Amino acid sequence: MLKKYFGTDGIRGRSNTGVITPEIMIKLARATSIACDFLGKKATIVIGKDTRLSGYMLESALTSGFISMGVNVVLIGPMPTPAISMLVRSLRADLGMMISASHNPYYDNGVKFFQSSGHKISSELERKIEQLMHTDLSGYVAEYHDLGKALKLGDARGRYIEHVKYSFPPNLKLDGIKLVVDCANGAAYDIAPKVFHELGAEVIACEISPTGFNINDKCGVMDSQLLTQKVLEHKADLGIALDGDADRVVVVDENGQVIDGDQIIASLAQYLLENNLLRNNLVTTTIMSNMGLELYLKTIGIDLIRTSVGDKYVVEKMGELGCNLGGEQSGHIIIGSNQATGDGIKAALGVLAMYRQAQNPISKVLNKFVPVPQFTRNIRYDHKYYHKFTTLRGEKIEEISKFYQERYAKSVRVVIRQSGTEPIIRLMVESQDADLAQNLLTEMQNKIENEIQSLLENSK
Repeated sequence: MLKKYFGTDGIRGRSNTGVITPEIMIKLARATSIACDFLGKKATIVIGKDTRLSGYMLESALTSGFISMGVNVVLIGPMPTPAISMLVRSLRADLGMMISASHNPYYDNGVKFFQSSGHKISSELERKIEQLMHTDLSGYVAEYHDLGKALKLGDARGRYIEHVKYSFPPNLKLDGIKLVVDCANGAAYDIAPKVFHELGAEVIACEISPTGFNINDKCGVMDSQLLTQKVLEHKADLGIALDGDADRVVVVDENGQVIDGDQIIASLAQYLLENNLLRNNLVTTTIMSNMGLELYLKTIGIDLIRTSVGDKYVVEKMGELGCNLGGEQSGHIIIGSNQATGDGIKAALGVLAMYRQAQNPISKVLNKFVPVPQFTRNIRYDHKYYHKFTTLRGEKIEEISKFYQERYAKSVRVVIRQSGTEPIIRLMVESQDADLAQNLLTEMQNKIENEIQSLLENSK
């Protein structure tokens, strides 16, 4: 059954419309309290947010909803998403929630959910929460004397900074490394520069002045032009770009070239293998990772396992297989068997550890394979239809994707999927025959745009 509210990673949409409203957030908090069996137990929820203006509104609504159910709330303010994963364990809380739309523009927002182990909640729990949101929950609210409380955690940033620094090898320092850090005017605007500075790097920090409106705006992982410019201008050793909630990272080398998650994963895999640290000779990525990565890993004796898109699914598969390295081409990198979600700062420290020991330019450290020609295209439609396109998001996409994959099975890899975070159909075609791939991409785009038009006409 397709979910109405939950997508690839929690709930997301346009702020103050649709499902991202105060009214829905109050009901979400109440439904979550019931679904997680928190009633009468004085459970504790950790709530963080990124730097979007709408974060204040959603934070207040969620807090009110939980307090009305007798649940206590710990507010930590603007913090990276992986900090919620860490703090929910550190504080022995019952649930963590991050108010963020990750890499989306400021006008979107959403909520990510973390269970007490620090991992994302299951699809089964998401469905249970959704079912409850369609019912009358007024009979479950707490009596006036059993209301929850809210408090602010003053040392949240310090806790997370020390936690991240602890992941860096204690015998290494970043002294002598000049590093540009683009914080995307997001949740790590203050934390990331401090982490790298305290480990010894010379840090040139940019996009560290959030206004509530400039998160991910022509900066961060979504637009590396500014970072490239700064790396070349300052003759830096490398550049690090984060996204709005700092769970993703991309690197810019000393020549100004962007290095994506696939190349980072390839380099980390080889590094861990050579140091006898790669568990079970496995790496987990998603269906979007380039075939060049898979072919390269085979040459050094590592098997690649693919999952659906989303670091949540990568982490789940890593746990099943006993794997300690995984991630996405987009920059979610998971290092370690106990890591519960992507962490952009930790991944950057992993890159810097390799760089420190290799004593080669970062361009040589991170470029391990030649990618197979891969072409992507996004088909955007009106945001108000995002939760109505159940047919297109399900059966039709699967039908079209299956047709092309079976027809060109030996020469082409095809992925067609509804974004779980935006009103976009994402297309990807990969083939050694670049002309064939581009022609197929156009053909698929036309077919799906016709389907969208048909659905729009039928919905009137």
